[in-house]
Amino acid sequence: MINFSINKTAFLNNLRITKQAISTKVAIPTLSKIKIDVSTEGITLTGSNGQISIENFLSKDDENAGMLITEPGSILLEASFFESVVNNLPEVTFDFKEIEQNQVVLTSGQSEITLKGLDVEMYPRIQEMPTENPLKIKAGVLKEIFTETAFAVSTQESRPILTGLHLTLTDNKVLKSVATDSHRMSQRVITLDKLSENFDLVLPNKSVNSFKSVFSDDDTELDIFFSSNQILIRNETISFYTRLVEGNYPDTNRLIPSDADYTLDLTFDVANLRHTMDRAKLLSNATTNGTVKLSITGDQIVATVNSPEVGSVHEEITPLAKSGDDLTISFNPQYLIDALKVIKEPEVRIRFISPVRPFTLVPKSDTLDFVQLVTPVRTN
Repeated sequence: MINFSINKTAFLNNLRITKQAISTKVAIPTLSKIKIDVSTEGITLTGSNGQISIENFLSKDDENAGMLITEPGSILLEASFFESVVNNLPEVTFDFKEIEQNQVVLTSGQSEITLKGLDVEMYPRIQEMPTENPLKIKAGVLKEIFTETAFAVSTQESRPILTGLHLTLTDNKVLKSVATDSHRMSQRVITLDKLSENFDLVLPNKSVNSFKSVFSDDDTELDIFFSSNQILIRNETISFYTRLVEGNYPDTNRLIPSDADYTLDLTFDVANLRHTMDRAKLLSNATTNGTVKLSITGDQIVATVNSPEVGSVHEEITPLAKSGDDLTISFNPQYLIDALKVIKEPEVRIRFISPVRPFTLVPKSDTLDFVQLVTPVRTN
């Protein structure tokens, strides 16, 4: 029969992290619950939606928690309702006491609220993972490569494999993250400091987004474990489980041109080019094909959009450097905007092959192994 007292803010912080794995629309009713396990060492909160599961441990030794555990135990409570109740308790601390028939009483100041719970035996068990030889990486590093690539995943369920992020480890240290929706691609490669076992998996984009908000401390070191259908990412207090996308990811290496293929090489100021595309996009949204046309003739580069209903854009762009042949190419400006957003350096190098072949973007300095592709649109 659980009995503990705790600081409300500390408890809510942990509850909100765990609750990110809980969905209101679930096939299994118990997955709308939060599982609370109280031991002599602290409190573990567990949430799951069947795809993602989070176990979050709050130690009794955490000074911010002000925790006093009188009696351990476990219970399930309706997650959203429980969070709302705790959030509205009047004092900085509250007491949590289990009484008969899976009911709990929350006491804070003059307030006393009774909630009905369920037996934890009704909660689905999280699939156990082998926890040997982890891949070790800083949370901030993983977030960065996710941000640089995940925006290009597909939102079309017709090809489920493209709705995930393709992660591979080769030579026990070369980590590659790739995303494509078949219209664009983003690929980032880094070399890890510590060796790990090679892997090849596809991480659902929803799990990528959840990961970024669950692990808020960029300096924390993560241990990552893999099985055939699941991945576990954990630090000292949080275990983040997610199922993987099944299937084989297409070979994207063949999409990246060789240096000899390019016929035009341009360097732009990232901010200036992005602002130009932002303006072009305003009118391209009103056109039937939603494109901007880029015309490179001699030293002149012009971006144009013509909408019979709205108007037109004609804007000259000054490159920082140019070499190669003249070219006219049309593309979706949003794809270029998205690509420029994740380039942190001030200058970008864009190289073209032909009006109908994808063009590539890389940061101007060659210190990053980071390349993006955008597929042009054929226009009459």
